[in-house]
Amino acid sequence: MDDKKILQVPEENIGERLDLFVCNSIKDISRTLIQRLIEEKQVLVNDKASKAGYKLHFNDVISIFLPSLKETNIKPEDIKLDIVFEDKDLIVINKSQGMVTHPASGVYSGTLVNALLYRCKDSLSGINGVIRPGIVHRLDKETSGLIIVCKNDKSHLNIANQIKERTLKRIYLAMVSGKLPYKSGVINKPIDRDKVQRHKMAVVPGGRVAITHWKVIKEFENYTYIECSLETGRTHQIRVHMKSLGYPILGDKTYGKKNDCAESMMLHAYKLIFTHPKNGKEIKLETEVPARFISLGV
Repeated sequence: MDDKKILQVPEENIGERLDLFVCNSIKDISRTLIQRLIEEKQVLVNDKASKAGYKLHFNDVISIFLPSLKETNIKPEDIKLDIVFEDKDLIVINKSQGMVTHPASGVYSGTLVNALLYRCKDSLSGINGVIRPGIVHRLDKETSGLIIVCKNDKSHLNIANQIKERTLKRIYLAMVSGKLPYKSGVINKPIDRDKVQRHKMAVVPGGRVAITHWKVIKEFENYTYIECSLETGRTHQIRVHMKSLGYPILGDKTYGKKNDCAESMMLHAYKLIFTHPKNGKEIKLETEVPARFISLGV
């Protein structure tokens, strides 16, 4: 069973954001995790689901359902990883396409977490629980590329804060259908769950702020090779934003066009720039262009 915590809002916290209040009230849990729980309706205000930015009222009763640490037994698996960087605080993986980041929805084998548990043993941050040890951000199953994993809670909180403050740079390569009308642009459209198809995300008025920067690298007859930089990190952000412009990612089975020229999704997280959580030095990491991009003429 989940661990249920109950909080009651005192007078001095009237008007405070829900996510901030919960984060400050429950120690050793990141704001990122709290926001995810709110999004998944695991945080209730007076028995009703609320948004992260909900402004608290006096004597509001908040129920938080934290995932139980005893519900799953994630087994270490000897899965080969492409390690780009590693020290006592962090490990950065070039995740292969098709690998799930962490166990979910009945998938408890073959994930990045299974591989990390085998390699790192007990040296992973525990802030996000046993399902997501060390995981501070994620990549979709069909998105390849760089992902940071934290080996201790201090590093986890530091990296999570860099993401929150938008100082950690995540840059992607993508192939999109059609030819974009400009050489570069910024997409500033809020994203939230699709109101009808709940497994999808969509541009939704009043949704969470989402900002993507893009620029053209090379044009082809029926598609365009672009670079995308995330200012925010919403679920499926680049995929949803490019679809909203009418230029979806090639090979995207969820948001793309049917029967385009790609057999798999053409989205790759190829560059990371961040500050090391312990020594404060800037870390710049970059991967090679994946073979599936080269096969389309890059």
